[in-house]
Amino acid sequence: MSETSTGAAAEAVTEVAAAAGNWRRAGFAGAAIGVVAAGAAAGVAIERLTVGRGMRKKARLALDASGPYGSLRGMPGQAYADDGTELSYEVDEVDKASADSAQAPRRRRLFGRKAPAPVTVVFSHGYCLSQDSWHFQRAALRGVVRCVYWDQRSHGRSGRGVAQVEDGKPVSIDQLGRDLKAVIDAAAPEGPLVLVGHSMGGMTTMALADHFPELIRERVVGVALVGTSSGGLGQVNFGLPVAGMNAVRRVLPGVLKALGSQADLVEKGRRATADLFAGIIKRYSFSSKDVDPAISRFAERMIESTPIDVVAQFYPAFAEHDKTEALKHFAELPVLVLAGDKDLVTPSEHSEAIADLLPDAELVLVPDAGHLVMLEHPEVVTDRLADLLARTGAVPSAADARTSSG
Repeated sequence: MSETSTGAAAEAVTEVAAAAGNWRRAGFAGAAIGVVAAGAAAGVAIERLTVGRGMRKKARLALDASGPYGSLRGMPGQAYADDGTELSYEVDEVDKASADSAQAPRRRRLFGRKAPAPVTVVFSHGYCLSQDSWHFQRAALRGVVRCVYWDQRSHGRSGRGVAQVEDGKPVSIDQLGRDLKAVIDAAAPEGPLVLVGHSMGGMTTMALADHFPELIRERVVGVALVGTSSGGLGQVNFGLPVAGMNAVRRVLPGVLKALGSQADLVEKGRRATADLFAGIIKRYSFSSKDVDPAISRFAERMIESTPIDVVAQFYPAFAEHDKTEALKHFAELPVLVLAGDKDLVTPSEHSEAIADLLPDAELVLVPDAGHLVMLEHPEVVTDRLADLLARTGAVPSAADARTSSG
């Protein structure tokens, strides 16, 4: 190693140590976080840690101002979960001119009778994200097919979970499945459905099937499960040494609970260590070395906007999640199972396990892709999703669904 790179590495280690000090001064246990950060920091580009903090802040502001990502909006609506939580969703309707052209022969056949309800594609996002994480797919499908995008409880524009805030109840994947049913009842009460879920959103989709198998049987015509798992997440090591990860698993639930009880203090600590955690977010979100900085910053903004007490509330649900049995409800349907081959959060082996239980499903492992595969390689995800929609009859096979930044 050259003298220059040695000096840069030393500076990086110093900054990491200083960041850890800031976290400790914020008043909560840093041991588990330190283990995770130490392992993740090995994959963070040295130059990101050594560039002046003021310059990095200025760059983030510039990216926030110039990036179009997450700017697409639809017709807003609200659904209400069984505990009263307000769930925000948006609907993108089919462009009337396109629909009339594509459906002209069918409309003639149905003259004098009510036209059938259109297929609705319902998108469920992942942990610490929002409906905006589907930006590229939304841009491509806009006007082509009716789509519903919603924010899971305590995420995005949805309200805080009432059961969590008022009753102190833990979040469960089962609750999220019931939330999705409430959104469907409000935004797509009739007609065929295609369900698309990423990460936690895929688990939510499985929970829906577990609790409402008749809905799947009677209305669902296709399913896409992206970067998700049907169970066994308690064994994921996030790319860290096994011994270190075992230590983290023992203490992390308690640490997160402590963090959630000191939310204001912790948020100050997050801001103080924003540069370090930006690198960690990038490592666990993407695999490619040449991800557009504006996309990387877009992912940071979504994750940063998730309050620490929400992070703490949701985390235990993943270790308990097991919806392997629920997959049987998808067995007769066209299913797309897609994952990044270098996903450190829900490794691609979990998608392969799902595909093993759904032998007729299309399994797509995207090379050089991490957890946020729909942002990192949007053209692949959109192409495979468009093919699924064509197979289900949701769109004509010649529909023009091209990747776009919107």
